[in-house]
Amino acid sequence: NSRIPIEKALKDEKMSEEHKTTLRLAMKAKLFAEEKLKLKKSGSYSSYVALNRPFVTYAVSAAPKWDLKHYQWNYLIVGKMPYKGFFNLEDAKLEEENLKKQNLDTYLRGVSAYSTLGWFDDPVLSSMMSYKNYDLVNTIIHETAHTTLYIKNSADFNERMAVFLGNQGSELFYQELEGKDSATLRQVQLENEDDKIFSEFISQELTQLENWYKEQTQIDKQTEERRTTRIKEIQSRFLEKIKPKLKTQIYDYFQKLDLNNARLNGYKTYMKDLSDFEKLYELVNHDFKKFIEKCQSLEKHHQPEEGLKKLISSLLN
Repeated sequence: NSRIPIEKALKDEKMSEEHKTTLRLAMKAKLFAEEKLKLKKSGSYSSYVALNRPFVTYAVSAAPKWDLKHYQWNYLIVGKMPYKGFFNLEDAKLEEENLKKQNLDTYLRGVSAYSTLGWFDDPVLSSMMSYKNYDLVNTIIHETAHTTLYIKNSADFNERMAVFLGNQGSELFYQELEGKDSATLRQVQLENEDDKIFSEFISQELTQLENWYKEQTQIDKQTEERRTTRIKEIQSRFLEKIKPKLKTQIYDYFQKLDLNNARLNGYKTYMKDLSDFEKLYELVNHDFKKFIEKCQSLEKHHQPEEGLKKLISSLLN
């Protein structure tokens, strides 16, 4: 009810020129996603909402303490999801406390943008205006990817695909907007390269941690001190082996996080095995339309992540 057309927002004398420039960029990113990347056309990102608060929703996630499985909620349309969103922070905190009483790890985070998967026309939100320009472009492509394809009960596959498309799409956007010698394009490329390095690292660490949990079957082994020490080893290896390889500061925060299984599952959802999407992208000769079509072919697959690996194998053969 609070949304107004972007064209009207751009005429608001009270809005700063910086915000107006950001809105114009959002419109360009939407058009690029639809026209050049061949993502689904919709009425999204043609309106604007001033929220007067830092986040639009607050998402709660949870996980068992001795297993890297998602605690999942069931929804009518999208199926099982590893998080639950609240418009009210106090409601989110109450949900988190209830989950902690069930002896679960929890993670509560503010959300600046989301997709309604094409059911409604999503607006540009004031919570998105503080992004770096290229992060805003990435976000709009990411969310438009969700509108284009969203496989029920497969949040991990959906999010990883959108992360990959957001990264690749933002490179192409700035290559067209500012040219191949663009400083912005170079920064986007460096951050995308760091994403690949971190994805490979965290994918291996999550698999190893899952195996470690399976070995801790005896109750006397399952102490919080052992678990905390084991999780901190991930951050130690990051600091020693991965951080020196990174060319940007986008993962500097990782070594300082208070990690638990719920938070690690966030990386499992968004960052694990991104290399599979890279392989598919290369096999379709960097054709966004063909890439989407191949992903859409997995829509009926019970486990699209495994289906993607088999698809890649078949294309290689």
